[in-house]
Amino acid sequence: MTKAVFPGSFDPLTMGHLNLIQRASGLFDELIVTVGTNISKRSLFTPDERVALIQESVADLSNVRVQMESGLTVDFVKSVNASVILRGLRNSKDYDYEAGIAQMNHYLDNGIETLFLLTDAKYAFISSSLLKEVLHFGGDISELVPPAVVAALAKK
Repeated sequence: MTKAVFPGSFDPLTMGHLNLIQRASGLFDELIVTVGTNISKRSLFTPDERVALIQESVADLSNVRVQMESGLTVDFVKSVNASVILRGLRNSKDYDYEAGIAQMNHYLDNGIETLFLLTDAKYAFISSSLLKEVLHFGGDISELVPPAVVAALAKK
């Protein structure tokens, strides 16, 4: 049984994230989406809100579960007996950033592999940071995030 972990801050969950989760759910027996805190980013939603939004958005995927994570991702991966860390790539800038993290994770535990999955081209321009900036100035992002996120944003 191949179990993978897809870590991220997911603040907010985007259609690009959701597309990766949907595609990865077909590649692994179990996919655990973990919500972490990125201390270098300002948060739009609390970690609990992000977990709930992702759970609602992936409710139709029976082999996907969502939970919070704190600490080193490799420690979490080991604790759930997973063998793969999944990361999405939009462009070469993402690759440069993610490759360093993957190499550090390999150094910390060489039994865990990192697999990169390319984002669907139609979502390659979307980033959570960019969406937050568009929101700040009143722009419409409703087609770029799942319906659960649209509803949660309307309440904010």
